[in-house]
Amino acid sequence: MSNNPSDTTLRHFLDLKGFSKETLRAILDLSIDLKTRLKTGERPELLKDKTLAMIFERESTRTRVSFDVGMRQLGGQTIMLTGREMQLSREETISDTARVMSRFVDAIIIRILSHDDLLELAGAATIPVINGLTHLSHPCQVLADIQTYEEHRGPISNATVTWVGDANNVLASWIHATAIFGNKLNIAVPDAYGPSQGMLADIAMAGDLITLSDDPKAAAKGADLILADTWVSMGDKDADQRRKILDPFRVDKSLMDLTAKDSLFMHCLPAHRGDEVSAEVMDGPKSVVFDEAENRLHIQKAILAWVFGIEKLT
Repeated sequence: MSNNPSDTTLRHFLDLKGFSKETLRAILDLSIDLKTRLKTGERPELLKDKTLAMIFERESTRTRVSFDVGMRQLGGQTIMLTGREMQLSREETISDTARVMSRFVDAIIIRILSHDDLLELAGAATIPVINGLTHLSHPCQVLADIQTYEEHRGPISNATVTWVGDANNVLASWIHATAIFGNKLNIAVPDAYGPSQGMLADIAMAGDLITLSDDPKAAAKGADLILADTWVSMGDKDADQRRKILDPFRVDKSLMDLTAKDSLFMHCLPAHRGDEVSAEVMDGPKSVVFDEAENRLHIQKAILAWVFGIEKLT
C-alpha cells in the first residue's frame, strides 16, 4: 500500500499526509490544465478502457457525481455500488472484497466511515484505491479548496486560513495540507468537539503554522479564507446538542467583517443556512462555494490520472 509517489507500480490516494509538496502540486497543476482544456471543448481520453468502481457506504452528491463524470470525461467508465448492494452487507470481509474487485476493475473510489476499513481495502487491493471520505479525512475536498483559493487569490502558501466549527475530517485534511504547503491555519473549535489525540499530534507536527483556540473572532481576524462545514455530519446522533454548543461558531457577517478585505468564504457542502453559516455569507460576494464545488470535478480527474501514473498532459 502506498501514498508514496516513488511507488510507480501501485498508487493509492488515501490521505494528504505522506505526500510531498511536489506531488500534490503536480496534481493541482494537472487539474488546472484539465479544467482549461475542458472549457475549450478538449477531453483527453487519458483513461480509455479503464473501469472505476465507486463504492458508497454513505450518501454523496459532489463526490459521487464528480468522480463519475470525471472518469467518463477521461474516456473511462464507472460502476456505482453501495454497501447494501454488495456482499459487504452480508459480512464479506473488506479484504476479500478488495481481492475480488481487483480482478474486475482498474481502480476503486470508496466513501466509508471507518478509516481502518479504507486502509484494509487498500492493503489487500492490487489496484489503486482513492479515499472519497472517511470519518478521519477528506483529502479530495481539500485539494479542490486549495485550487479554488489559488484561482482567486494566488498561492495558498501566502494565505491565512481559518476553520470555524467542529474538528472533523475536512479539518484533518486541512491540517495535513498546511504542514505541506506552509500556509497559516487558525482553528476555532469548542472544547466539546475539539481535535482527537491524533489530530493534536498532527497540529503539533505543523508547529507555528497552526493555532488552536475556542475563539472564532480571534481566529477570523485578518484571515484570507474562512471555512465552515455542516454541524451535523453523517453518523452524528446528537444534533440538538451539537447545534447548541456550536451556535457561537456560526460564520455570519459580523465574523466575516473581521477577516481581510478581500477574504473568501468556502464550505464543502451541503450547507445549512442559519446553522454553520448565515444565508448572507453563503450567498454573498465573498462566497466561492460553487466554484469550490465545481473544482471537485477537475481535481478528481487529476487524482484519477495520477493513480494511473499520469502526471502531466503532453
